[in-house]
Amino acid sequence: MKLLPKLEMNNGLATLYVDGKPFFALGGELHNSSASSTTYMREVVWPSLRQISGLNSIIATVSWQQIEPGQGRFDFTVLDDLIADARQEGIRLVLIWFGLWKNGASSYVPSWVKRDPVTYFPCVRAQGTQLGSRFGGLGDYTISPLCEAAVAADARAFAAVMAHIRAVDTDHTVIMMQVENEIGLLGSARDYSPVANAKYLEPIPQVVAEAYGVSGNWEQAFGADAQEYFMAWYYARAVQTIASAGIRELALPMYVNAWLQQDPDRAGAYPSGGPIAKMIKLWRLAAPSICLYAPDIYLPDFEAVVAEYSADGNPLFIPETRTNVSSAAAVFLAFGKYNAIGFNPFGIEDLFSPRSGGFDPAELAALNIDVSAFSNEGTATYLPQSYCLIGNMLGIIARYRGTKQMTGFYQYGDAEGCMLSFSKYDIRIAYGRIGPGKPPAGGLVIEVDADNFIFAGTNFLASFLPKKDVEKYVGYVMIQEGKYQDNVWRPGRILNGDEQRVGLRDVPQALQVEVFQY
Repeated sequence: MKLLPKLEMNNGLATLYVDGKPFFALGGELHNSSASSTTYMREVVWPSLRQISGLNSIIATVSWQQIEPGQGRFDFTVLDDLIADARQEGIRLVLIWFGLWKNGASSYVPSWVKRDPVTYFPCVRAQGTQLGSRFGGLGDYTISPLCEAAVAADARAFAAVMAHIRAVDTDHTVIMMQVENEIGLLGSARDYSPVANAKYLEPIPQVVAEAYGVSGNWEQAFGADAQEYFMAWYYARAVQTIASAGIRELALPMYVNAWLQQDPDRAGAYPSGGPIAKMIKLWRLAAPSICLYAPDIYLPDFEAVVAEYSADGNPLFIPETRTNVSSAAAVFLAFGKYNAIGFNPFGIEDLFSPRSGGFDPAELAALNIDVSAFSNEGTATYLPQSYCLIGNMLGIIARYRGTKQMTGFYQYGDAEGCMLSFSKYDIRIAYGRIGPGKPPAGGLVIEVDADNFIFAGTNFLASFLPKKDVEKYVGYVMIQEGKYQDNVWRPGRILNGDEQRVGLRDVPQALQVEVFQY
C-alpha cells in the first residue's frame, strides 16, 4: 500500500511528502465551476492543461450541493471521474470542499439546506449594513458558524467525501484538502443572530484567555477588534468540527485559505473571522486539525504577503495568485526565499485562451486589485518554462531549503534591483526592463560552495562584489549556461568574451557560475 500524503518536518521546515518523497506543487487552481462537469473537463480543461509543461498538480472543487443533492443521498460520479482522469493525466489533485462557505457566502449548500432557514439559520448583519454594490450581492446569504445543525450536516457530508476518496483513490491522486473557501462574514463585523448575540456576551474560552493573557467577554478582552476575534473563533471551531470528521475517514493534510485584509479596510469589508495573518494564532487554538493557512494573493505586493504567511512555522502554500505574466517570476521568490510547498495561479485552464480580464474594473478597484492581475498576456509563454526549470531542479531546491545558501528575489514597484549576501561575496541584482507580455525580474540563487553558484530565473543581471573591507577584485572562472534534467546539469555554452556576464533574459533559464578573488 502506498504511503499516505503528509506534511512532515524536514530540517526544520514543513515538507509535503507524496509517495514517501518531497512534493512541491507546481500547479494552478481551476475556475469554480470547471470541475462540476466531467464533459467540460474532458472537452475543455484537460486539453488545455496538457499544454502546460511542468504542471504537476491542480486545485479543483468539490461542492456539497452536487455531492449530497438530497439529505443523506450522495452522488460521487463527478468526483470519481475527476480522480480517474487526473490519475490518467499524471496530475495530482488538491480538492477544495465548497461546503458551508465560499467567499463569505453559503452559495454551495444543497437546496434542502437553503430551504430550511430555521434549522440552518443564517447570519444576521448589523442594522443598516448593506451588501451588493461592491460585491454584486456576494455574501448576502451566509449560514452562521454558530448554527450547530449546519456545521454537523457539513461535517457528515465532508466525512462521506473523505471515506469515498479513501475507497476509490488508493494511489493517492488526491494529496491535500482545502476546507471551505475564503471563510468569513461580509457586510458586518459579526453575526447578530440571537444565538450569536448570547455567545458574544459570554466569557471568552479559557484557552483564549490563557493564550492572550486577557479575560472577560469578547469586548472586554479584545476591545475594538472583539467582533472579528469572536467570528474567527466560531468559524475556526466550525472548521475544526468539519475537518476532524474528514480526518477520521482519511487523514490527508488539510488547510484553510484566506481572503486577505487590506488597510484601512475593517472586518466585514473583507470576510470577518477568516484566517488573515493577525488571526492565525487564534485559528490555531480553535482548529488544531488544520495544518496550514494559505493566502490568496491578488494584492500587488506579493512578497509582503508570502513573508507574513511563511512566518511562525506556517508552511507556505499559495492556492490562488495572479494569472498574469508576473507569476512566471514570482514563483522563483516563493520557492527560493520563502520555502513554498505549492504555487497555483488562478484560472490556470485559461492560460492559452486570450483574456484581458473579464472582471468588473470598478469591483477590482474597490478590492485594490489592478485589472492586469487577470490578464494572461505572455503567461502561456513564460510560466510553463518557469515550471519546467524549477521542476527539473526540485531535488536541488529541496537540499538547500531553509539554509543561508539559497534565496530568491522578485521585482516589485519602482525597485531597480536588490543586494544578496552570501558567505564570501555579495551579489548585486539589477532588474531588467518590463515590456508588454514580458515577466518582471525574478530568480533564485544557490551558493553551492563559497565560489560556485547556481542562478535560475528571468530578466536580471547579477554582479559579484567582495565583502565590505575586503580589498580584492572578483573575476570569473567560468559562466556556463545549460539546463537541469531530473536534477542533473546538462551543460550548454561557456559564456566568455562579449558574452561574459551573469545575465538572464526574459526566457526563464539557468546558469552555473564559478568566481575567484584576486
